[in-house]
Order: sequence, then C-alpha cells, then structure tokens
Amino acid sequence: MAEAQKGVQLDRETFTCSICVDLLKDPVTVSCGHSYCMSCITTHWDKEDERSVYSCPQCRQTFTPRPVLLKNTILAVLVEKMKKSGLHSAPDHRHSGHEDVVCDVCTGSKQKACKSCLFCLISFCETHLQPHYEIPAYAKHKLVEPSKKLQENICSRHDEVMKMFCRTDQQCICYLCSVDEHKGHDTVSATAERTERQKELEVNRQSIQQRIQNKERDVKQLQQEVEAINHSADRAVEQGERIFTEIMSLMERRRSDVKQQVRSQQEAEVNRVKELQEKLEQEIMELKRKDAELKKLSFTEDHIQFLQDYPLLSQISDSTGSSSMNIHPLKYFEDVTAAVSKVRDKLQDALSEKWTNVSSTVTDVEVLPSQTEPKTRAYFLKYSRDITLDRSIRHQQLLISKRNRKATYMKDPKQPGLYGINNSHQVLGEESLTGRCYWEVEWRGEGVSVAVADKDFIRDRMFGSTGFGHDDKSWALDCDHFGYGFWHNNIHTLVPGPRSSRVGVFLDHSEGILSFYSISDSMTLLHTVQTAFTQPLCAGLGFECSSGDSAEFCRLK
Repeated sequence: MAEAQKGVQLDRETFTCSICVDLLKDPVTVSCGHSYCMSCITTHWDKEDERSVYSCPQCRQTFTPRPVLLKNTILAVLVEKMKKSGLHSAPDHRHSGHEDVVCDVCTGSKQKACKSCLFCLISFCETHLQPHYEIPAYAKHKLVEPSKKLQENICSRHDEVMKMFCRTDQQCICYLCSVDEHKGHDTVSATAERTERQKELEVNRQSIQQRIQNKERDVKQLQQEVEAINHSADRAVEQGERIFTEIMSLMERRRSDVKQQVRSQQEAEVNRVKELQEKLEQEIMELKRKDAELKKLSFTEDHIQFLQDYPLLSQISDSTGSSSMNIHPLKYFEDVTAAVSKVRDKLQDALSEKWTNVSSTVTDVEVLPSQTEPKTRAYFLKYSRDITLDRSIRHQQLLISKRNRKATYMKDPKQPGLYGINNSHQVLGEESLTGRCYWEVEWRGEGVSVAVADKDFIRDRMFGSTGFGHDDKSWALDCDHFGYGFWHNNIHTLVPGPRSSRVGVFLDHSEGILSFYSISDSMTLLHTVQTAFTQPLCAGLGFECSSGDSAEFCRLK
C-alpha cells in the first residue's frame, strides 16, 4: 500500500505545474524542457514583458524573444488518463492549513511554505524553493523558518529592506534612513546589533536561569519548611496531650486522695460519736433505774427501813453525774471544701497566667517568609542595626564623615597616609553582624557597591586588589543609573528591578539568607542569596572612579 501511494505521489509530481502546483491544464513545454499550464506560464511571462527577457520559473534559463507556446498533446493525453484513473485525487499533505505560512509563488492552490527568504522577502513551498538550492545566484540568500512577518522587514518610508539599526532611536532602519532622518545618529548594521543583543540575551538567560534555580531551591526549602512545621506541630500536640494527661492524672489522684481522706475521717468521727452515744444511753438507763428505786423507797412506810436503805440508793457514780456535755456547733468538713476551693482558685490563676504565655508562644512561632513575597518595611525595621564605618580599614581616597556613617570618594585626599583594604576604593563597617540584621544605604553619584563581607575578607584582602564580590567571601550589589548587578565569587548576574537611590539589606545569619531590596514608595526584592555563613559578617561600601560619589548608612531608629 505504501509503495502504491509513493507511486501515485511520483506520478502526480510528474504532471504538476510548478507555478500553480496543480495538475497541468493545457500543458506546454518550453525549450529548457520544463512544462507548465498554458495560462500559468503566459501570466508569468506577461509580467516580464517590460524587460523583454523571459525566464523559466524553475531553472531560470532566459529566452529572447518570447517563445511561442504550443500545447503538448502527449502530456495532455497523459493528464486526462491520470484524471480518469482517479490518481489526481491522491491526498497532498503539502497543502497549507489555516495556521500555516503559505507559499507566495503558488498561483493556484496555495502550498504550505517550508522556508522564507530574508533576501527575497517571500516564502516558498518545497517546489518553488528548489532554485535556491540549485542556482548559484541564490547561494547568498538567507533561508529561515517560514515567517508571516517578512513585510515587517521593509521600511515603510522608503520601501527598502531594513538592514541597519539606529542605537540613538533604538529602531531598525534602512540605508536611506541612515542618510536621511537618522543622519548623525549612532547606527550599526543589524547583524552587529544582533551580535551585541545576543550577548545581552545570553546574560539575561543566565540571570533568569539563576533565578529559576534560586526559586526552585526556595520551593524545595519551603517544602522542607512545611515538613518541619508539620513535624514540630505534631510533636507539640503529642507532647501537649501527654503533659495534659499527666496533669489530669495528677488531679485525679489528688481528687481520689481527698475523697479517701474525707471518707476515712468521716468513718472515724462517726464511730467516735456513736460510741459516746451508746455510753450516754447506758448512763440514761442506769439513772432511770436509780430513779425508780428512789421512787419506790419514797413510798416505804417503815421509817427504820427507809433510813437504812436511803444511804445506799442515794449514791450516784461520776459517770452518771448531773454534768452535761458541752457541745459546740461544728463546721465538720467545710474547711476541706474551702481548702480545695483555694487550690482550685490558685490553679485557675496559674493556668490563666501561664496559658497566656503558652498561647502567645504558639502564635509567635515564626518561619522566615519566602523571599519571593517580601515582608513590609515595618517588619524589617524590627531588626534594624546602626552601621558605622571603620576609619582604619578603608581606601585612602575615601573621606569619612564625622559620625562615621557616610563615605565619599575624593581623588585628592586631604588626609594622605591612610591604608586601604585594596585598590578598589572600599570601606568596611565596624560591627560584627550575626542573627537577623537590617540596614539601608542611601547613595549618590555614578555608582556604588552595597556589600557584605566575611570577616576573613579583611585578613585575606587587606592589601590585595580584589573588590567586593570577586571572591567567595563577599557579596556585592552594584548600583548605578542603568540598573543593578550582583557579584559573588567573581560571577556577575544582571538584576532587574526599579531604580532607587536607597537600598535595603536583610541578613539572617543563622539561616544563611542575604537579601537586597529597592526602597522607594514601596519595597521591592532585588536579589536573594541562600548559603551557609561560617563567620560573622560586616557591611561594606565600594566606589567607582567618579569623584564625589557617596554612600551613607541611614539611621533607622
């Protein structure tokens, strides 16, 4: 089937007009041997009447005078047979679709273009492209992927191909534009400008790729942060449950102890009262018996018998004497209730006070925010640090203000003899920076570097010529009127962002985070570094070679 289809395609190509890319209609053959539709070649040569030189659209062979066209009867018969056999309906995948760039040469059914020529400024299908491969005159033509924007390469003013670029006006122009309205401007060839822009593009791509890597690393770190938060929260809940269970177990034991003690004391007191009650009841019975005997004696008529019995009956034992029990009102176990109530009140007070601490501890749990969405300036001001410059560690051409906050580059120093950390016009701050720190720098002039350096930078580079950011112990953000650039370990990265004369720096030493911000009406993150700091850091300022450039550490508190 595939072989048959291939044969059909070959037959179709054999009897196809290269101008309309369709089966030949009234076929004619010119002297070079190529065949066309009568109407197609006639129209083509009509356009060449002005030059009186006629060419073959395929091989470009020229004819003078215009050839007389005669119908090729053999080809006509073969084409008719092909039509009757149905081979003419074989699918041709070269036909253009709605989104395709079409061939500008095809006059009939438009074929899909496979290349566009930047010299001819037209697009070609496979058939009409062949002369560009076969004829030496086309060797210098530049073929590119099919484009619908070829006409944008034509100057609308002079109808010429734009092959130059005006750097003054930042636009593509033609040669006539360069000697007309762009005369005296900085103009170069489009090729030269493309070369420069290509370099810039590669730098931008490196910057973008670096930012992608940084953000992918940030995403990974945030995922680890989520896992750490979840793990810590789970542990806090688990241990909190255990502690509260212990507290409840202790309370249950104390509740049981109080209950047991009260019941035990209750039983002892009840038994003691019952024993006393029984004793009193026995004494009552004894007294009633004695009373009955005395009553009986009182009715005796024999005086002698009365006098003899009375002394014996009138004796009453001490236990059955007439004294009564001195019983006072008792509160019994109300004191226990009061004591337990006091414990409850103290526990409530303790829980209320300590619970506030626990609750605030929970809400104060803080994870450093993602640097892709910076906090407000008010957040960073909580960590603001006053930075002062070290007069002893500076370049001799840097003038330091009286308050040691501002440095100005002067070509003619008034105080010679001071040594510098290098030949790059730099100065370091006095403070050792650890933990979370934030400061801001206000700069003026052509350009400055806002830097952070490892303490080892001082020892290793004091008499060297390496500037901030050109080793692995310092990080520098270059600021000028054209934009920002970041240096570290001698690698430069372009940094996009809004221009500002004030730069904020945030350092989280323990987390290894260093961020630079553009400060104006709003706060915009410029660049973030994630690394591991092994030594305390110090702030620094670096200067170009423009006299009068200055930078000052701002007072934020």
